[in-house]
This record gives sequence, C-alpha cells and structure tokens, in this order.
Amino acid sequence: MDPLGRRTGPPRRPRPHPAQGDPPRRRPPRRPPRGAGGPPRRPGPAARPLARLPDHHRGRPRPVHARGPRRGPQPPHPPRRNLGRPARRAHRRPARPLARRGLDLPRTRPPRPGVRLLRRRRRRPLVTAFADLHHADAPLLLPNAWDHASALALAAEGFPAVGTTSLAVAAAAGLPDGAAATREQTLHLALVLGSAPFLLSVDAEGGFSDDPDEVAELARELYALGAAGINLEDGLGPPDRHAAKIAAVRAAAPGLFVNARTDTHWLGDGDGTTRRLDAYLRAGAHGVFVPGLADPRTIAALVRGLDGVPLNILHTPAGPPVAHLADLGVRRISLGSLLYRRAIGAAVDAALAVRAGRPLPDGTTPSYAQIQRTGRQDGSE
Repeated sequence: MDPLGRRTGPPRRPRPHPAQGDPPRRRPPRRPPRGAGGPPRRPGPAARPLARLPDHHRGRPRPVHARGPRRGPQPPHPPRRNLGRPARRAHRRPARPLARRGLDLPRTRPPRPGVRLLRRRRRRPLVTAFADLHHADAPLLLPNAWDHASALALAAEGFPAVGTTSLAVAAAAGLPDGAAATREQTLHLALVLGSAPFLLSVDAEGGFSDDPDEVAELARELYALGAAGINLEDGLGPPDRHAAKIAAVRAAAPGLFVNARTDTHWLGDGDGTTRRLDAYLRAGAHGVFVPGLADPRTIAALVRGLDGVPLNILHTPAGPPVAHLADLGVRRISLGSLLYRRAIGAAVDAALAVRAGRPLPDGTTPSYAQIQRTGRQDGSE
C-alpha cells in the first residue's frame, strides 16, 4: 500500500463489455433423477430423526408439490385442534369394594336380617292411575273376575280395578291352569274387558311361553287392548329366565304395570324367595306377588326388605284379614280364584237346595234384568 492507504500491486483485469463477447457463465449440472445413480442425496425431513424435525413436522407429512419436492415458501399446514391442551381421557369410576356398595353377600344367597333387599339402580317410578293405587293410603283390594258380567258387577260395587284369574279362564275352556294353554282365551277376555270403565290387570300365568320375545309380544297386545297391568308367575322355574321375561315386557310395554310372582310359598317351602324377588326387581318389575305366604312375621320382614316396593299377598279365608295385612305394610291384596270357586259352590248349593225342596241358601241373586244390562248393547266383542 502507498502512504495514502491505497492498495498497490498489479492492476485488476478490466471486465470486458458484453458486446466484446464475454464467455458464457457455466451453470451447475442438474441433479440426476432418482434411481439414475450419482452421489446420494441428502435425506429429507421424513428421514431425519424425530428430535431434529421442526415442531410442525412431527407426526405430520410435509406438503409436496405436484412436480415433486421444491424449495422456497411452502403452504401453511392446517391448524391442529386442541393444540397445547392435554389429551382428554375417558372418565373412569374408581373400583370400590363390594362391601361399600352393599353387595358383600353373593346374589345367590338371601340378605342378612336388617339388610335391604334391593341393591339396584333406582328406576323412574311408573306414573299411571293403576300404579298410584299401589301407593294410596289404603292397600289395593283387587277382586278377580272371569267374564264380562262378573267384572261389571264388581266394578259397579266401587272397585276401581279388577283382575282376571287364570284358573277360571282355563276352567271355562276345559283346560288345565298353569299349562300355558289359554293364551287365546286370555287375549279374548282382555279384548272384552279392556274398554270397560275400570282398570284391568291380566293374569297371564308365565306369559304362555319360555321365549322372552313371545312374552313381550303378548304384553304389547294386552296393553293395546287396554290392560293396565300384567301378572307373571315363575312356577319355580329358573329365576334368570323369568327375569328376562320381565325385562322384555318392560321394553315392549313401558306403561304396563308388571307384577312379578314367585311360587316359592305356593309350590314350595319358601326357600329362595328373597333371591328371586331381588332378581325380578332388578329386571324392572314394579311390584312383587308372593301367594301362599300367610305368616305375619315373614310378611313384615319381607315388607321391610322390599324398601317401598309394593308387596302383593293372596287373601285366604284362613289367613290374616285385610286390616291386618294393611298394618303389616302390604300394598295389594288379591282374591285370586276365590270368587270363581265361591260362585261355582253357590251354584251347586242352590241346585241341591232346589232338588231337596229346601229354601235357597242366603246370598245375593241378581235379577235377569240386572245381568242383561251388563251385556254390550252393540253386540260387539
């Protein structure tokens, strides 16, 4: 450099003017296509380790141009939902010991004294006029009829609800009771009584079938004919099968009051009553029926175990009277086939008295005109 700080040395070669024929500038060679050999290409983002990728590349492919990868600005990625929030997890209820849930005893055993019978999810109570009769101040006294005239005669005396009796229906058709042989006769009686001015409960034995779907179809037909309740008996069969019938009836006819009957005291010695009733209530029964039970202490203990579920008891002349059953907490008292058997007995006694020349036994004898008025004037069935 000179004293003035200027650079010294050979002068730079002046750049020629383009017009003087500057040699063309060499361009870098084009990269060979993939698979054509040549030096290995630098791995793209998809081949890099995950830790070295940018945030917007982790777990998401990089947008690719129609003609292949290109450099330069790329289109933005679509927004990611819940970005920055923790992943939502399904709520799981912590498991609790069975003892804390009141299930310390197996379901196959009756509960200990003082333990409530019901250990099930509370269902919404059935709100119908017939269901309300089971929660009134006085228990529901349900007389059982066997035809149109007997049902109308009972309703005329102020009974708000009338039931049917399977024994009378079967006997009138010359068939055995409890043999699942009177399905058509039961439907016909429901057709006759369904439009009458009283609430009707139908005794359907065991549903006339072991198939829950067929029992549900029967309940659907009864409800369509105007029935307000149905009585289903287990006949000491498998409890799970009877519970399946009850659940099917509840699903097919939600407005039908289901009275679940167990025959542990009617056909047996009472063993397994609480276990069966618990299974039926879990299946959705609105009330339970235990015919043959007449011991006041057993009835009172069963009422306490049911925890408000209506208990139905069959009245018998040798059992507790209606007032005593009401004091024990019974909410429904059925007469079953008592009236039908008394009617048959009264008819036979009257015939014997006439044959012997004796006066007729004491009792009410409706006139011809009274019975005539109970018939349908249009003649329909």
